Amino acid sequence: MAQSFERPFVARLQARLTEPAPLIQVLVGPRQVGKTTGVRRLLARWRGALHYANADDLLTADRTWLLAQWQAAARLGEGALLVIDEIQKAPNWSETIKSLWDAAPRRLRVVLLGSSSLQLHHGLSESLAGRFELTRIYHWTFAELREAFGYDLERHLRYGGYPGAVGFEADYDRWYAYLKDAIVEAVIGKDILQNRKVANPALFRQAFEILCRYPAQEISYTKLLGQLQDKGNTDLVKYYLELYTGAFLIFSLGKYSAKGWLTRTSSPKILPGCPALYTMTAGPRALDDPEQRGRVFELAVGAELLQLPGELFYWRERNAEVDFVCRYQGRLYAIEVKSGRKKSARGLEAFMEHFPGAQPVVVTPENFPSLSSAPTKFLTGF
Repeated sequence: MAQSFERPFVARLQARLTEPAPLIQVLVGPRQVGKTTGVRRLLARWRGALHYANADDLLTADRTWLLAQWQAAARLGEGALLVIDEIQKAPNWSETIKSLWDAAPRRLRVVLLGSSSLQLHHGLSESLAGRFELTRIYHWTFAELREAFGYDLERHLRYGGYPGAVGFEADYDRWYAYLKDAIVEAVIGKDILQNRKVANPALFRQAFEILCRYPAQEISYTKLLGQLQDKGNTDLVKYYLELYTGAFLIFSLGKYSAKGWLTRTSSPKILPGCPALYTMTAGPRALDDPEQRGRVFELAVGAELLQLPGELFYWRERNAEVDFVCRYQGRLYAIEVKSGRKKSARGLEAFMEHFPGAQPVVVTPENFPSLSSAPTKFLTGF
């Protein structure tokens, strides 16, 4: 069944590329979640001329490689499709693409893929502003893994996120080695350390292990710093989190407040990008603990909510907490996750007292498949 499964972004991308004058299409997301596979499926059925290139193993240190790829596509004729994978590895990629695009706007249909939003963001906002559409592609959802590989919830909470690791699940050591060496280390070594300044790589790797142990938990920067074997300051922890977020490995949510500055200064709620990253660091028996199992279910819910348009937060006021707050199209959704974990029973009630216009939403293991299959409809009812 997995061979015939296609992630939803592929159909959306194809629809955009068949419009009369599409903008540059930029796809960004973590490694090994099917960006390249999905695009190659699209290319296999593309009826027009196309040229594909991958900058991941690029050896040249100037813009000539990228220029050569553009010219190769241009020789195929008006409207040819140019796809460049791992675009952030090409030197001066954004300035080069801008000059080529502006010289002949929309002569080519262009798709750029990347695995580091930190590296792409500056080029997109500075050089390519107004010329592109951005699609973020996250880890596989429960609904996708269920359709492609027959996952149930238990399996998703242990291993969910990376389709390439599915074949190794029967052997935990092999599964662990694949995730650590082929995915996490590749991201840290190739996408982060080669491109961003990190004074102590060993400490940076240690931070990843520590952060993954707090799935869906609010924790202060000071406490996180205290667990690192370093005498830095909280700015170091914030910087590490920023780098891991840019690589789609670990996300942090701010506390919701009508006053934006309070959100920015709050303690973060930590969300590893998928349940597999928690299992990798905590071990295969971690879900035997009901408290941790509840946390991982909350992580699974949060990881799917992150994929929605809008903004995601958490909320706490004294002992009252709401697991997630989603702000979407001018509305607030207060999302309580019933995971079996012990916590205050009046979180939603307290939140509604503070924000009476919010829409309360309850997620349980029973209705989680509905959330995963159609998240926007689950929240809004439409």
